Amino acid sequence: MIEYLIELIKKALDEVHAAHDLPGVEEIRVRYLSKKGEVSLMMGKLRDLPQEERPAFGQKVNEAKEQIEHALYVKKQALEEAELLKTLEQEKIDVTLPGYQFYQGSIHPLNQVIEDVEDLFVGLGYEVAEGPEVENDHYNFEMMNLAKDHPARAMQDSFYIDENTLLRTHTSPVQARTMLLKKGEPLRIICPGKVYRRDDDDPTHSHQFMQIEGLVIDQNISFANLKDALLKMIRHLFGEDRVIRLRPSYFPFTEPSVEVDVSYVKKDGSLGYIEVLGAGRVHPNVLKMGGYDPLKFQGFAFGIGVERIAILKYNIDDIRHFYTNDIRFLSQFKGVNR
Repeated sequence: MIEYLIELIKKALDEVHAAHDLPGVEEIRVRYLSKKGEVSLMMGKLRDLPQEERPAFGQKVNEAKEQIEHALYVKKQALEEAELLKTLEQEKIDVTLPGYQFYQGSIHPLNQVIEDVEDLFVGLGYEVAEGPEVENDHYNFEMMNLAKDHPARAMQDSFYIDENTLLRTHTSPVQARTMLLKKGEPLRIICPGKVYRRDDDDPTHSHQFMQIEGLVIDQNISFANLKDALLKMIRHLFGEDRVIRLRPSYFPFTEPSVEVDVSYVKKDGSLGYIEVLGAGRVHPNVLKMGGYDPLKFQGFAFGIGVERIAILKYNIDDIRHFYTNDIRFLSQFKGVNR
């Protein structure tokens, strides 16, 4: 029996050595080491041996199994390595070929302007406040000193969802909500966001646009503080050589109110001005509705159209370019310094 086992081991090892592919190796494993394989069946011969010979024979069978398993493992590793080398040889990579070009997107020009203004005012101690675009009439109009029958509403009455709900016409309701949250404490905020108006779309108007409003409420706030904030913003956006001009105007939520013009040099070399935003001292009624004592607190507010800044800054001739998603237009602003 021992001699037969030795011959079986030799035969198995010779077959493993002669195997030339992985399926052949697997076939040998099944033939010798599976439950019904030749080596496994040798364990069934134990019952035919005398009691004293069984331990030695069992040990020999286990040694035979280990030898064949080891030979199969070594052969399998060698065949897999050879197959891998063959594959690598067939799939050579030419490292001199140019790589793939991955196109990176850019920040939308309007968002570039918003982030630029946010960086400026956050550095001056302001907070960035946000609010819902679907707004309540109370916050959008009434808390901005525009009563239900106020004639100034005619310029802004816009997209109503129901009698008391509309798409906000400015970001001023964010100011109203923030004033109530502060409960009479001083505040400095800017409010960027999308707003909606009843305007016909043309090169200079859109029924939707982006706006940034600013609000400061504290004690001993004067008109000089407003002019200083506006001048800082204009020079940050358009250059240190710019000056601003304030013209009297009317807004229901500020008193007094001004239109703000920024200077530019005309083709003939003379100085000209172009209107860019509206501003003013916060109206006492607005302070009172926001929870502030107008005899103790003062404030100023301003609002500027983001598209207007971008048009002036990047010399764009049509506001509609911002919303048509034309990649030829948007790709011009990749890497633009904000």
